[in-house]
Amino acid sequence: MLQPVKEKLILGVDPGTAIMGYGLLRVVGVNAGLVAMGIIDLRKVGDPYLKLRRIQERLTGIIENYLPDELAIEAPFFGKNVQSMLKLGRAQGVAMAAALSRDIPITEYAPLKIKMAITGNGQASKQQVADMLRRILHIADDDMPTFMDATDALAAAYCHYLQMGAPAHEKGYHGWKDFIAKHPEKVNTPVNPVKTQP
Repeated sequence: MLQPVKEKLILGVDPGTAIMGYGLLRVVGVNAGLVAMGIIDLRKVGDPYLKLRRIQERLTGIIENYLPDELAIEAPFFGKNVQSMLKLGRAQGVAMAAALSRDIPITEYAPLKIKMAITGNGQASKQQVADMLRRILHIADDDMPTFMDATDALAAAYCHYLQMGAPAHEKGYHGWKDFIAKHPEKVNTPVNPVKTQP
C-alpha cells in the first residue's frame, strides 16, 4: 500500500539526443497530479558536446524552478547501434549529474517496466502510454504535448509514484487497472492545474 506523503515533487526524464522529455508530478497524500511537462529540443544543436551542455543547462533550470524531491529516469534501451547507445548514455549521464549536483535521489526504470506500470503491456506504443496517462491524470486533450517524449518522461515519474512506499511484494502491479483495483483511493482529480511547457 502506498504510504501517504505530505507533499513530494517527482521529476521524470526521458533521455534523448534529439529531443529530451521531462514531466513533473506532484504527490499530496496518496494523490498525484500533473504539474508540468515539456521537451528540451536539441535538433538544431549540431555539436554533440554542445548538446550535452544544453541538456545540463535546461535541466538545471527546471530543477531550480520546480525544486523536485526525486528524479525518475528511463534507462537507455539496449539496441544494436553502439554509437547511438553511447550518445544516449551520455545524455542520461548529464541529466543524472544535474540532479546529483542538487542532491536529488535518482531511480532508473527500464522502458518495459514503465510501460507495464502504466498500461499493463510492456510492449505498448508511445501513443498508448500517452493516452493512458491522459486518462489517469485527467489531462485535457488540448494540454497533451505534440512530442510524446514529454509523456514518456511523465510516465517515468508516474511509474516511480506507483512504487513509492510499496513493500517489495506489492510492487508487481500488472498495469494501472490492477493498481487501481488494489488502491481505489487513487482515482482522483489533478492536484494542480495542468501546465504544459515548450
